[in-house]
Amino acid sequence: MATIKLFLSDVDGTLTDGGMYYTASGDAVKKFNARDGMGLQLLQKTGVKVGIITSEDTPIVRARVEKLGLDFLVQDRRNGGKLAAAMEICQSLGVTLSETAYIGDDVNCEELLCAVGVAACPSDAMPPILAIPGIRIMSLKGGEGCVREFINQLLYS
Repeated sequence: MATIKLFLSDVDGTLTDGGMYYTASGDAVKKFNARDGMGLQLLQKTGVKVGIITSEDTPIVRARVEKLGLDFLVQDRRNGGKLAAAMEICQSLGVTLSETAYIGDDVNCEELLCAVGVAACPSDAMPPILAIPGIRIMSLKGGEGCVREFINQLLYS
């Protein structure tokens, strides 16, 4: 655990179940797992910086990050943008990608997952992600506590 200085997570399919929910008035909603949120805060208490990098750009995610008091939020990153965002965060902190842990579930996470020191994915991640050499495959699905499971591994293993 001592080598991880930055923890990053994807949102849709990782912190959520990947569903896209809309109200009758067209407002989008997402369901987050409270245990994942507590895990992110517990990790911060150890001095690890915590952030979210997502392809979407929504006020819902901003509200969640603000509620939890996370260190970084980078939205609207596609086509290699997640790796670039992680590199920018690393540079700002003076840490390396090898000192970074990341959890994600889909092909837009693949480049970053392959570049970090510790990579993980939910049990229901897409096949190309599940096939990444050395990736930690959680027993839980996206939105069902897989982020907390990964954090617990980092904190207590």
